[in-house]
Amino acid sequence: MTRTILLFGDSNTHGTIPMPDLDGAGRFDRQERWAGRLAKLLPDWEVITEGHPGRTAVHDDPVEGEHRNGLRVLPALLESHKPIDVVLVMLGTNDLKPRFSVNAADIAHSLERLVRMIRASDCGPGGAAPQVLLVAPPPIIEVGCLKEMFAGGAGKSQRLAVEIEAAAKRVGVPFLDAGKVVKVSPVDGIHYDAEANPKLAEAFAAAIRAHFP
Repeated sequence: MTRTILLFGDSNTHGTIPMPDLDGAGRFDRQERWAGRLAKLLPDWEVITEGHPGRTAVHDDPVEGEHRNGLRVLPALLESHKPIDVVLVMLGTNDLKPRFSVNAADIAHSLERLVRMIRASDCGPGGAAPQVLLVAPPPIIEVGCLKEMFAGGAGKSQRLAVEIEAAAKRVGVPFLDAGKVVKVSPVDGIHYDAEANPKLAEAFAAAIRAHFP
């Protein structure tokens, strides 16, 4: 029987190409994105990609719009795609923007809130709750056209994996540190180069097989 996994993330789940300037963000081809590659590695799963550039964990963005708040849209996504067996949550990078004034621990607690929402829902098989794989995004660097937008974020991002792993333990869900698999591009310090896509897909596929056999 085919199972369903929902990928809930931001531009790096969307497949945004590293940005040399702010004039527009390209997107990797569907089959090149890590999400597309993951679908090929998991032929017995339906892989649903919900990656929104600029998405935060729980914050209304005063510059880019309140619709980028993950907490606002998550309930609708869970209901529209149910039944969902697993939700892979990889957020937190956009929360590093100085406009939100939060630290790594705050971001981890925000992600914990999302996980608790998923685990309290009835959007899994048979009206149960979906399971969750919580992922820490890799540390960022402050460079290129996004340097000012993420000013001060690089230092905070170094603590994300530790804090998000602690959050995963608090809610009792599996954890994966994407920073041990890939690094951000030196072009904009936020997005991933093409060679990161197969690495992420393979790491996620292995984690899904291990934790949700």
